[in-house]
Amino acid sequence: MLHLQVFTDGSVNTQLKVGYGAYLVVSDQSTPIESLKDKVKVKRFEQTSSTKLELQTLLWSLGETLALADEEELTLTVYTDSQNIIGLPARRTRLEQRNYFSSKNKRLNNYELYQEFYQLTSRIKLKLVKVIGHQESSKKDQIDRLFSLVDKASRRALREEF
Repeated sequence: MLHLQVFTDGSVNTQLKVGYGAYLVVSDQSTPIESLKDKVKVKRFEQTSSTKLELQTLLWSLGETLALADEEELTLTVYTDSQNIIGLPARRTRLEQRNYFSSKNKRLNNYELYQEFYQLTSRIKLKLVKVIGHQESSKKDQIDRLFSLVDKASRRALREEF
């Protein structure tokens, strides 16, 4: 069984609805941070919002990671600062029962992304871990330092374009 850690984050320009998502797949947390910097993948997304970008980035990273695993049994621990993503497993039953409609009978924003998330994650063992983004360096542990790589990469990509 293959166990991987996936770190995801995004940065969006809300006025232009353009954002950059970044992810990093790590098989060994003791790998030196410096050697992982060039392993971070970054992608541009258009017509997005902060919530949507976090979902798009996660789905992109899961899709690529599943393709790399090539049918091998996979356990993933995903590190994100997105409360929306952390809450998705607990919301699944209610969302599916309501066919992704709100209590006011309005179709939920991003419902297609929620459906894709549930479809992808039903094939793997998944653990979601909430990290606190933008901490001061003295309070960061190894997980926080790894998460900083994707946080900085997405913000840098957005800053370089705008």
